[in-house]
Amino acid sequence: MLMSLEMSSQTAIVIGAGPAGLTAACELLERTQIRPVVLERSEFMGGIARTVNYKGNRIDIGGHRFFSKSDRVMQWWFDILPMESAGVRPDSVDRVMLVRSRKSRIYFLRKFFDYPIRLTPGTLAKLGARRTLRIGLSYLWRALFPVRPERNLEQFFTNRFGSELYRTFFKDYTEKVWGVPCDRISAEWGSQRVKGLSVARTVLHFFRQIFRKSAGVAQRGTETSLIERFLYPKYGPGQMWEEVARRVGSKGGQVLTGWEVRGIHCSGRRVTAVTAVNPATGEARRFEGDCFFSTMAVKDLVRALDADVPPPVRETAEALEYRDFITVGLLADRLEVHETGGGPIEDNWIYIQEPDVLVGRLQLFHNWSPYLAADPSKVWIGLEYFCFEGDSLWTRTDAELVELAKTELERIGVLDPALVRDATVIRTQKTYPAYFGAYENFGVLREYLDRFENLYLIGRNGMHRYNNQDHSMLTAMTAVDNIVAGISSKENIWAVNTEEEYHEEK
Repeated sequence: MLMSLEMSSQTAIVIGAGPAGLTAACELLERTQIRPVVLERSEFMGGIARTVNYKGNRIDIGGHRFFSKSDRVMQWWFDILPMESAGVRPDSVDRVMLVRSRKSRIYFLRKFFDYPIRLTPGTLAKLGARRTLRIGLSYLWRALFPVRPERNLEQFFTNRFGSELYRTFFKDYTEKVWGVPCDRISAEWGSQRVKGLSVARTVLHFFRQIFRKSAGVAQRGTETSLIERFLYPKYGPGQMWEEVARRVGSKGGQVLTGWEVRGIHCSGRRVTAVTAVNPATGEARRFEGDCFFSTMAVKDLVRALDADVPPPVRETAEALEYRDFITVGLLADRLEVHETGGGPIEDNWIYIQEPDVLVGRLQLFHNWSPYLAADPSKVWIGLEYFCFEGDSLWTRTDAELVELAKTELERIGVLDPALVRDATVIRTQKTYPAYFGAYENFGVLREYLDRFENLYLIGRNGMHRYNNQDHSMLTAMTAVDNIVAGISSKENIWAVNTEEEYHEEK
């Protein structure tokens, strides 16, 4: 039975201050009489959408474009941070969203290729006549004879791009991200991330660009992988979520940092309280509530339940896998690669497809926003490494990781290590919920956890789904919609990001 919204003494416990958790707290304050208490184990707001400040140089963990095909999400962001305009210039005000041009490319064969691949004479020349012919023939073959049903990610990609293009531009990078072969990853990952992208749509988008004016921010008819312009907070994504946290506090909610939830107490099919511990002091506190929103990893959530969890549910939760993430930030005088005309490269990020290095992606933070770099005369970049917590890459020292980053960029001709002036390392756990292993049994977990009538799983790790931040926000908004409307079913929460209009990129 859902709580009565007329009672002013209701409390919601929100686990995690990422996009989903903070959106839930803000929505509750705007639309109900329920007071949220947000428990965040770190000092940061935004989860993996946080901004880390290193000596005035800001790091965006993973790179976060602010674009959504949901008008509700876009308006929500504008209510927090206004978009730059003739009357709101970023030089004169800090609370502003910049309008940025998106540019990302693939670095392969020590050359830059547009992403998505464009069938231009330059691209064909870089690939060579033989490889180009193989790409065309393999695409036609798979278009005529697709694999049905699609059971794994390799089949998903080859059905849309052909086997040669898949091996050239998708296989190595995807396997760097996940650490397992594509034929062991569920096709559902592709359905969630690149469902609307194909060779045909990429070609169609290319010809549309030729005959139209510059794209604005609202590009609703464009696949998200093809979006050309996006919004970005002046000081990185964390600025948005720090503003949201302040708003939650000003409206009567609480955002408490340094509290890690380790116990979830249940009575029948209701959650009654959580126990959180401050790792710094060892202090433990019990937080009672009427409804509960969880963005913590499903594996940790099930471990924390004091209910009689059926063995198949607990076994599936324990076997869930996650891919972890290391960012190595380098401050340097310049890069050794340039645009064709000799100027600095303008990419927001670059996919590193080269098989002889471990780095998977290169972020150019100063191109996301010039305000992320303390010194505009320097380049401020981040190398992204994908790993499993505890593996040989994760356990390297910071100094070893910095040396690895400099060595790899030198090897592929991007950076002279002698020009590096400073460096830092950031490790991020459970960045990517995995679509392999025990994931095939996730349905038993979902069915069991949905039985708790006042527990709402939202966000990326909360639902073990590779959501973008706008999708995570929509799950929180939908959960609050259900509370307001008295809807007990959670089907519409799980339906977020299954409609094609929400699908994102590579």
